[in-house]
Amino acid sequence: MSLSSDERISRLTIDAGERSAPVVNEREVRAAAGVTLAVGAVAFSYAYFAKQYIPLQITASLFFIEFLLRVTVGIRHSPVGIVARAMTIGQPAEWVSAKPKRFAWTLGLVMAGAMAVITNSGIRGYLPRTICLICLTLMWMEAALGLCLGCRIYGLLLRRGWVGQDPEIEICADGACGGQPPTIDHAPPWSSG
Repeated sequence: MSLSSDERISRLTIDAGERSAPVVNEREVRAAAGVTLAVGAVAFSYAYFAKQYIPLQITASLFFIEFLLRVTVGIRHSPVGIVARAMTIGQPAEWVSAKPKRFAWTLGLVMAGAMAVITNSGIRGYLPRTICLICLTLMWMEAALGLCLGCRIYGLLLRRGWVGQDPEIEICADGACGGQPPTIDHAPPWSSG
């Protein structure tokens, strides 16, 4: 039994082939990255400019919970994921494999956990500032450019043979797992809302 509730969509045709692996909507993922970027930037600004660290401590802890939910039960059931889904209602879904995204969210979980421990332990200075700026940069890249660095790292691990080939990785965002990005021939009518 899998803990994840990523969608399995029957009769999803991508690149002229029917797919059945767990997928996530890339538009929802990018919207969620934008929401977390905005919240994280505000918390970082309070810490950096006003020397008020409570917003950053709270945000880091909430991001840890957010990424933990994304990794275990999927983005559709995380608080930011629900907001992102509402923001993308009416837009056609862009289905991508869930595994590379889950790997990227695991990296986010590790960084958010480190930030939660560091900031709530009272550590200030270059270490939390650097981790926070890396996180903000990665969220900006995902939201604004559609570039998932965690997915790229997963694709590199896959190509090098450091992670085994997996039939559940059928379509990767922006071709991150190798090859060209997929073209969607048919999206199910229920996917847009």
